[in-house]
Amino acid sequence: MHSITLPSLRIGRLESKLPIIQGGMGVGISLSGLASAVANMGAIGVIAATGIGMLEPDFVTNFHGANDRALRREMALAREKTKGIIGVNVMVALTDFNELVLGAVEEGADLILMGAGLPLKELPLDKLRKSDAEAVPIVSSARATRLIFQYWSHNYHHVPNAVVVEGPKAGGHLGFKKEQINDSNYCLDKLLAEVLAALAPFQDEYQKQIPVIVAGGIFTGTDIYKYLQLGAAGVQMATRFIATEECDASLEFKQSIINCKEEDLIIIDSPVGLPGRAVRNQFLTDVAAGVKKPFKCPWKCLKSCDFRTVPYCIALALTNAKQGFLKDGFTFSGANGYRLEKITTVHELIEEIKSEYAAAATILPDAIPEKTLT
Repeated sequence: MHSITLPSLRIGRLESKLPIIQGGMGVGISLSGLASAVANMGAIGVIAATGIGMLEPDFVTNFHGANDRALRREMALAREKTKGIIGVNVMVALTDFNELVLGAVEEGADLILMGAGLPLKELPLDKLRKSDAEAVPIVSSARATRLIFQYWSHNYHHVPNAVVVEGPKAGGHLGFKKEQINDSNYCLDKLLAEVLAALAPFQDEYQKQIPVIVAGGIFTGTDIYKYLQLGAAGVQMATRFIATEECDASLEFKQSIINCKEEDLIIIDSPVGLPGRAVRNQFLTDVAAGVKKPFKCPWKCLKSCDFRTVPYCIALALTNAKQGFLKDGFTFSGANGYRLEKITTVHELIEEIKSEYAAAATILPDAIPEKTLT
């Protein structure tokens, strides 16, 4: 009898034993603790660079320096804990995007995941290409995929070795209009098919496979099996990793999601001009009622944020939540956050996902790709 196992995931020079990328969760939720634990299980662990220096003592006076220092420290800590694959998620919308990308590369990041904007002119691709790091854009549409690949092909004679397509069930900031979030025309299944089609000519031109990794609402091994059958090469999962001992958030942060009900997951208008999915609490209720949360912004961390008019600082609110001060902040969560029941370990979670995948594959054995049989 064959045992059914998850296939590996190849991104350029990298090969992950499992087709799972742990999603980058910013402002201190996924740092070296979570990323290294995931990497040690044969998946890809990811440190999120967004707001990584918020707890540095000189963050207010030396914003860029604090972020750079904290990122380098977390990368060094991760490298001490694992020999596995470590990536860094850097939002294109960050005002110190370039510095963070270069810092991650210099500290030996295996891949750079870039979302919240299109990595075009501002990308230090020449330096990236001289390193071993794989540059992987995160997109929310086939149109964005074509724009990035056409730009890179025309200007750099090179295209990314993978792409992550994130659907509207993701947590945090979403690359969709509010009315698109529950529209079936923008569901992940459809987005995946469209992105696969958009990549076909680039795969022909560059004579290489360009794996597509799906994200947003991936919660179980059954979900992974489904999307691999639909043509994805891997998945990115974030929310489910929050309820682990190794997640770098506070216990209060984790419990706020574990304790939430489906109706508590709401779409908010983020101060940075995007909708976002979060867990309803008093802080968000106050903001929705027009209450402003005073703050000072000496650095402007996001290009799209007009700090002079927004009702609160989202970086500060998320930092407070990370530390467990939920009266002064809130938690982001994916659409399946309400399904989290308890805190487990990364090892136990990965083993559970493997079992779920095997069970799903057993139901339809004729549909199992040959590479998953050992």
